[in-house]
Amino acid sequence: MDVLFLIVLNVIVPVFLLIGAGVLMHRVFQFDMNTLSKLNAFFLLPAVSFTNIYESKFDASLLLKIVGFLLLQSFALILFSKATGRLAKFDKALSSTFSNSVVLSNSGNFGLPVSQLVFQNNPLGLSVQVVVSIYQNLLTNTYGLLNAVSAQTQGQKLLKELLRNPMIYAFVLGLLMHSLAVPIPAFIWNPLQNVANAFLAIALVTLGAQSAFLPFKRLSPALILSLLGRLIISPAIAFAFLWLFQLEGTTAQALLIASSFPTSRNSAAFALEYGNHPEYAAQAVLLSTILSSVTVTAIVYAAQILF
Repeated sequence: MDVLFLIVLNVIVPVFLLIGAGVLMHRVFQFDMNTLSKLNAFFLLPAVSFTNIYESKFDASLLLKIVGFLLLQSFALILFSKATGRLAKFDKALSSTFSNSVVLSNSGNFGLPVSQLVFQNNPLGLSVQVVVSIYQNLLTNTYGLLNAVSAQTQGQKLLKELLRNPMIYAFVLGLLMHSLAVPIPAFIWNPLQNVANAFLAIALVTLGAQSAFLPFKRLSPALILSLLGRLIISPAIAFAFLWLFQLEGTTAQALLIASSFPTSRNSAAFALEYGNHPEYAAQAVLLSTILSSVTVTAIVYAAQILF
């Protein structure tokens, strides 16, 4: 009960205060959503990607231990989402957004604070979550971006759209400079940090603006499937792989908990940027975040018992 209260107070409430601010301000001022989308996708997200991987502290042995698990889990979720989209006869744009809503999780501003609460006396648990966060960023900027772009463009146009997205270059540059331990002077690093720090607030305000006039008259089948896939199927798959590979202890706990986090904000940002059912994408992010206050707490409790 204490963990649930702390998650709601320290994670859910701040998130929804910013989303609520976006809803209110968009209703009053009528934001230019195209400008907000470009600001997030081409300025703030690259800064977050670069600073996140450049600052990360993890050793190679830990990364090698969990990277196979993460790859298998992602592959299983991609297969599940694509097969479900085909069986449900979603159009190409809806299938793209549905897959991103299931495969991409909010391992950053949601996952890291939750892990800090759960593993506050166990640095290994937080280290695992840092690796998961980096992996999710990479997955977002490769599969997530490719999946979103491919719904609207093909062939050379698809490659051109990918190559013009700065997030990929920011990630590669951050990884290279981190590996080579290249120092960054303060007059460059300080503005980068300021931009990265601004991402959370602006991204959530943008999400709120996307949601300002959303109709919530009923839950569509696609939305229900998104919620089931991200909050129920994902941890079930994770548990199966943990059992199969006999992973135990803190590492298993951290990976199981990380598998239960809600849909990434980036899935909504991509849907808005490329016109792939942005209202549905925003609904998936909002509702999965609300419901995760219950489901994540249940998974935290289960992880402590099982491992």
